[in-house]
Amino acid sequence: MTVDIRVIRAGQMHRYFFRETVVGDGRRPARTPLRAAQEQAGVPAGRWMGRGLAALGLAPGEEVTEAQLRNLFGERGRHPYADRIEADRLAAGDSPKKAFKAGALGRRVTVTGVDFVFRPQPTIYLLWAFGDEETRLVIEAAHERAIERVLEWIEDEVAVIRYGKDGIYRVRPPGGLVAARFRHYEARSGRPLLHDHLLLSVKGQRLDGKWGSIHTTALHENTVAASALYNEIVAAEVCERLGLATEPRTVTPGRRPVMEIAGVPHELIRWTARRSDQIAACLAELEHEYVTAVDDDGESRFLPVVSERARAKLNQIAARKTRPPKQSARPLAQLRERWKASAILTSGVAADIITSLLEHARAAAAAIRARVAAVVDVALAAVDVTATVFVMNKGGRFHRRHLLAEARRHLALVLRGRRRDPGLDEEIVAAAISTHCLDISEPKTVRGLEAGYRLYTARWDLADLPARPRPPTPAPDPDRQPPADPGEPAAPRPPGQDAGEWEIPRIPLQHDRAVLASAVVREKLRTTTTAAVRGRAYDVVAHQQAAMPEQLLAPEPAAPEHDDQEPEAGRGDAIDMTALRALRKSRTDVEALDLTADRLRRIQEVATKMVNDSRARTDRHTEQADADAVRPVRPDDQQAHRPQQPGPHRGREAGH
Repeated sequence: MTVDIRVIRAGQMHRYFFRETVVGDGRRPARTPLRAAQEQAGVPAGRWMGRGLAALGLAPGEEVTEAQLRNLFGERGRHPYADRIEADRLAAGDSPKKAFKAGALGRRVTVTGVDFVFRPQPTIYLLWAFGDEETRLVIEAAHERAIERVLEWIEDEVAVIRYGKDGIYRVRPPGGLVAARFRHYEARSGRPLLHDHLLLSVKGQRLDGKWGSIHTTALHENTVAASALYNEIVAAEVCERLGLATEPRTVTPGRRPVMEIAGVPHELIRWTARRSDQIAACLAELEHEYVTAVDDDGESRFLPVVSERARAKLNQIAARKTRPPKQSARPLAQLRERWKASAILTSGVAADIITSLLEHARAAAAAIRARVAAVVDVALAAVDVTATVFVMNKGGRFHRRHLLAEARRHLALVLRGRRRDPGLDEEIVAAAISTHCLDISEPKTVRGLEAGYRLYTARWDLADLPARPRPPTPAPDPDRQPPADPGEPAAPRPPGQDAGEWEIPRIPLQHDRAVLASAVVREKLRTTTTAAVRGRAYDVVAHQQAAMPEQLLAPEPAAPEHDDQEPEAGRGDAIDMTALRALRKSRTDVEALDLTADRLRRIQEVATKMVNDSRARTDRHTEQADADAVRPVRPDDQQAHRPQQPGPHRGREAGH
């Protein structure tokens, strides 16, 4: 995710934001005025944003002063001009209590706002750091435009003001919201990182003119969708203005690929990832401690494998343990000169590529746009989005916001940096809900009746999934290596190795299973779809195959007019694993042009065989556990893409 969120409490404004955030994450000297400290740090002044500024006497783009920040965020939600309002009321003869109340925006609050951090993908801020002045201005303008669009979406679709007993009534702030934006240029490691802090006030005005507080839980729940929207807009703006294109790159095997600017070497991304390397090293140590931890009786405290949820928590701990102190801020011109010199010396990328990075990216974009057309099939997108969200959410239960975030990711993959029609993401979500989703909501509160909190699951093959018992988990043996597959028995420990010296096994990630589920459902539905829709669907499938050949799981489509013919049997040549490994290592799809259709077909056959073998192992263990009590379906079961019978909702659904 490229959008982070954290709450702002009144005391934090004085302890953290006033000292560091508003001055470019540097250290603000004591008793130094805000604007003077920003000039010393080389960062621009903060600017006001949002449609709610008019109600407070502010204008978009107006400079943010320290007094305004202190009143709105640091004094439990007062008017930015509260000092002036209070002085005028005292001069008019009002009592101090009445004058103080006149400067308040409704009730005093402890949480005064949220801090959204927006940062583009690494390849975009690398072009910003190494490009010329025109490139820098184009990227900064796209970055600002994307932030404005996300804020508008939050004002229109996300933010709600709660009022009444227990917050039973909810209303959109008709006048909009108020936010202060601050620009930063570098990360804690000193590497380039263009990012903005958007301090969003929780104060909003209702229709009756009274001031209420925005429900911050709704902001947290929609952060993933906001991140997907920001990525989509900033990439489209940059690509259209500079003649570039995006491509999917695998960062972590098993997880979804990220969309990056094509033609920017991966070594440059690694050059900026000093913090990532430190976190990864610390994470490996924490995982070893996790799988070898025992209690006072010598029994294992945790599972012998690291689940995805446990790994996410360990990653947060590793990030905190390796967090370096902030450096003093420097002017942007000086930073860009230092970044380019450092990249030439230490990144391993040739100097001519770094100095002409934009030209290399444009050449790669020309190759991609010549073979990947901008075709969006709403019916096919609805299948992919629903299947992916169903698998990625444990238990197959999800909300509309999960579908919206995945629809925006799907559009970014298909369009490759091109602009899309407004509302296309909403159209895909509507098609997914009406065609492939089943409403299983059983709301116990008024909140559960709202459209954004309706609970859904997929409606495919609801009667075909029998109850499957979960194989018992054997007690861990210190003399045996934990299995890579949770359903397999533990393997003997290699001689000469102590516990923890082998690679820490992890539960398989869910994105690969989501890709498989969408491919299976797409192939099934394709035979029942009308010819007109199928024609466009075939185009999009071909584009997706060209984009991610290493994840191709469906057979290569035949021409629509020859659907009744059997596929021609291809030669049983061995897969060129050298080319496949090179493709995975490069993490770019430009080299994928060398993979022929026959090789892709062979890769698909191998992937199908692996899935069948995994299912056979699961069935074998299931038969062994027939005498045991029936337990819930294993979350790592390869059959997880098939929904269960809808019933009463138990427990919390997992986030997407």
